[in-house]
Amino acid sequence: MLKYILRRLGISVLIMLGASLLLYVLTINSGDPLEDLRENPDENAQTLMEARIRNMNLDLPWYERYWEWLTGAAKCVTFNCDLGTNRTGVQVTQMVTQAAGSTLRLVLLATLLAIVIGITIGILTAIRQYSGFDYAATFVSFLFFSLPVFWAAVLLKEFGAIRFNNWMADPRLSLWACIGIGAALGFLLQVILGGDTRRRLLTGGITFVFVTVVLYYFDSINWFRYPVLGPAVVAAGSAGAAVLVATLMSGLDNRRNLYAGLTTVAAGMVSYFVFADTLAEPTWGVLFGLFALAIAVSVVIGLLWGGYAKRQAVWTSVITGIITSGWVLADKVVYAWGNYVDVMPRPIQTIGSQSPNFSGTFWQEFLDKGTQLILPTTVLMLISLASYSRYTRSSMLDVLEQDYVRTARSKGLSERTVITKHAFRNALIPLTTIVAFDFAGLIGGAIITEQVFGWKGMGELFQTGLTQVDPNPVMAFFLVTGGAAVLMNLVADIMYGVLDPRIRR
Repeated sequence: MLKYILRRLGISVLIMLGASLLLYVLTINSGDPLEDLRENPDENAQTLMEARIRNMNLDLPWYERYWEWLTGAAKCVTFNCDLGTNRTGVQVTQMVTQAAGSTLRLVLLATLLAIVIGITIGILTAIRQYSGFDYAATFVSFLFFSLPVFWAAVLLKEFGAIRFNNWMADPRLSLWACIGIGAALGFLLQVILGGDTRRRLLTGGITFVFVTVVLYYFDSINWFRYPVLGPAVVAAGSAGAAVLVATLMSGLDNRRNLYAGLTTVAAGMVSYFVFADTLAEPTWGVLFGLFALAIAVSVVIGLLWGGYAKRQAVWTSVITGIITSGWVLADKVVYAWGNYVDVMPRPIQTIGSQSPNFSGTFWQEFLDKGTQLILPTTVLMLISLASYSRYTRSSMLDVLEQDYVRTARSKGLSERTVITKHAFRNALIPLTTIVAFDFAGLIGGAIITEQVFGWKGMGELFQTGLTQVDPNPVMAFFLVTGGAAVLMNLVADIMYGVLDPRIRR
């Protein structure tokens, strides 16, 4: 395996070298970097032209300029990158660090959401092939897949930002709006869960009544303007997650597994009250420290309750601990929403990654940066969501027809065990390639999304460099995106061996 990885790295370096040379030559020959100054009547134009020539080394042959960039880029191996300067003399290394951080905020969240939601939908549609839910999910997936990025982004800006901000000025729901939302969710849930006519009517009816009553109550207490979750909701949501995770991991017959998850929830609720003052105004270091503590406590609880299946108990406890931490975080964010809206009457911004010159409490600044992620992340997620759901469905259907799945069912194994232990693991092999290339592609493919939403990320860096015939920013973009593609492709190859030991040989 080591020889295979080293060989792949060597080939990747040669590909990157050839591609970098080609891109550099194409960029410097795509226009005149001095065109705007040649037509400038300002008496300082000649001085500005000389400064630009000096910053871009235009007095050197192209191969010397390329070699200078290549030697500087090679220093990245020792974490001492020197990617030169742009045409105004600003260090490109500093520019790409800021741009990559901005883009990664979008890409990581969008990719994680698309993977989790897309794979879940794909599994459900494969299990319930040719059902109403399958047809509906297929239609929505193809709809999202065919949407032009710029059009989807503009629609989200209109309905997800402008009209939402108008509604937040007086966030009220009429009785008919509550009934309509309840009916829509009731219909959607009965389609997803399926069953006979009686079960569908019961599911839809209960959902309709529950959602309608809750929304009407929320409207009466002005919850949408000043929302709150509280410890009861956090405990209920965490306990429900513990039961769900235990069911998926081992089934409810393994009581120790279930008890490990519920004990983790209990520990989380104790921490909810113990660290209440700390979480009122924390720092990022405190949040990460508490999250690490939650993981460590979850592992210990899993080991104590594990019995003969310690590994399952540990995973159940850890996943439950992560979800419980998410509920606690959501409680703090929701509680801070009212104060944030008082400061920012139009909370969802359509341009930029954060409000300029905004200063507030930790949670207000968290909301300010987080709300700016919603729209562009949603656009990128919808693009990838369709691919993940379709590929997962296709792969699962192929695996479910295999002989070893029939054998597992004939042995009397539960459907949960057949799906999670036998089918899903093998269905992940083709998905690994999609995930790897999608992550790398999103880093470079967010150009349109960043332009629509005014993000200063990798897309903006590439577009500006190409427009100004400035090769250094363009090559920095190539270095990051190309390196990500090579790295993720290598990770995919390694994961093949993890998922299927036969591939290691």
